[in-house]
Amino acid sequence: MMGGSLQERLRSFYKNRWLVFVAAMWLQSWAGIGYLFGSISPVIKSSLNYNQRQLSRLGVAKDLGDCVGFVTGVLCEILPLWGALLVGAALNFVGYGWVWLIVTGRAPALPLWAMCVLIFVGTNGETYFNTVSLVSCVQNFPKSRGPIVGILKGFAGLSGAILTQIYALIHSPDHASLLFMVAVGPSLVGIGLMFIVRPVKGHKQVRSSDGASFTFVYSLCLLLAAYLMGVMLVQDLVPLSHNIVITFTAVLFILLLTPIVIPVSMSFFPGEKAPEEESLLPQQPSLERGNSEVILSEVEDEKPEEVDLLPSSERKKRIAQLQSKLVQAAAEGAVRVKRRRGPHRGEDFTLTQALIKADFWLLFLSLLLGSGSGLTVIDNLGQLSQSLGYVNTHIFVSMISIWNFLGRVGGGYISEIVVRDHAFPRPVALAAFQLVMVVGHIFLAMGWPGAMYVGTLLVGLGYGAHWAIVPATASELFGLKNFGALYNFLTLANPSGTLVFSSLIASRIYDYEAERQAHDGYQYQHSIGSFLSRVVNAAEPPKCEGSVCFFMTCSLMAVFCVIAAVLSMLLVHRTKVVYAHLYGKSSTSRIQ
Repeated sequence: MMGGSLQERLRSFYKNRWLVFVAAMWLQSWAGIGYLFGSISPVIKSSLNYNQRQLSRLGVAKDLGDCVGFVTGVLCEILPLWGALLVGAALNFVGYGWVWLIVTGRAPALPLWAMCVLIFVGTNGETYFNTVSLVSCVQNFPKSRGPIVGILKGFAGLSGAILTQIYALIHSPDHASLLFMVAVGPSLVGIGLMFIVRPVKGHKQVRSSDGASFTFVYSLCLLLAAYLMGVMLVQDLVPLSHNIVITFTAVLFILLLTPIVIPVSMSFFPGEKAPEEESLLPQQPSLERGNSEVILSEVEDEKPEEVDLLPSSERKKRIAQLQSKLVQAAAEGAVRVKRRRGPHRGEDFTLTQALIKADFWLLFLSLLLGSGSGLTVIDNLGQLSQSLGYVNTHIFVSMISIWNFLGRVGGGYISEIVVRDHAFPRPVALAAFQLVMVVGHIFLAMGWPGAMYVGTLLVGLGYGAHWAIVPATASELFGLKNFGALYNFLTLANPSGTLVFSSLIASRIYDYEAERQAHDGYQYQHSIGSFLSRVVNAAEPPKCEGSVCFFMTCSLMAVFCVIAAVLSMLLVHRTKVVYAHLYGKSSTSRIQ
């Protein structure tokens, strides 16, 4: 009897949606290998005698691999999700494993273009980890998409700091061992979790304790971010013994493993509500079967516009009356119900169907302008801080990583309040964060004392929020069935934004100001010493100093964020009715 009970609880534990969510968090903790490129690029540069221009080409290949997910989206629709995870693990292992063999001399050197291909393939593996995690958890938590996406994307952004701390534990004088860890670690984690991270009909597993569980996870995220920030500062400022590093890493692992208590307590220490009762919770009515779909589509087309302005209960009654009349008229042959040409917003779209919708392009352009401006600051953070007189630039790199993480977690939380408590379109939270970024860009442009700290805080928060709010919005407006393909298309906004804003705008303005400063300085230098100094440093690119270096760039980024906020609010105006139906009072009984 006890054995049978234990077996049932183990089965319940394996099928628990919170176990899937926790496993997805662990998977995402290893899915941000692109953020480690700054740590592994020096050993590649020194081992293969690359110059900075060649190394930057590897960086472009890394960015493309991190964002180009067309194949990923297609395969996630064809293959089972465990198969997609297996493909991602294989790509990661082959790509970075081959690079490790070349760097350590175990394999012959390859030309630069081949190295770019390997970096692209290795980094592209993480798109599979991202897609499988998001698709599984968004389907398991259909009414908590904001928190789910925010937390998962937050762990992906924080994975660089997590993996750096794990590497500090290895304490190997051979820096190539970091490459080995990048090749093997994510692949093993992906294979180990590939049968756990999957949809488990989570909409039937609603509990009254879910709110407390989310609060627990949010608290843990804040604690984890604060802990990593403190550890990075201590390790940077104070020389530590290996035993202390081991202790720091052990605490990190404990924090990462702590969320498992949620599914364990639900499965082995059930509360008042039994799992059998949970399976009887009302499900959302299916709108995609037979004539009901056609009739409801006809109702959507025939209803007067003032119906949408009525209170929720009255609107529901009027729509039901209209639907009843149409059904009766269609049965009697008085009207001929026409079939619609495609889905309505809030239903399942294919990528092709979404690409012809104005709402999809409003969302994409808002993401491109908002996240593109934030990524421009992130990519140029070293030169930006140096131009303002800061020596320890890596401090700001670590800080913006933490703020990015908190922006993703906070963006999901705040946007969920917007839709859950007020049934208002989620993009209104996106517009608010984009206006926060405007203030951050203005601080960076002006270069006031302490502006770097305020600027990185605001820009990091705003940039991170995009990657919690936009995927959740896409799943609400265009459905969950093809979410993998939709999400991976939206990620193209990142490389598109950095190509235009960073490569074509920021770098050219910086080089122009640097050359102007060098030319102005030359006018006042006539001594032999200064001449010899210029000859010695002729191979070095000119450096720019002062707030003028990025004043125009950050000002333009602020303008782009204002435009992005306007686009987001236009999307809010267009989707009010959709969100009223999804999260209005009539649907509050089906939350979670």
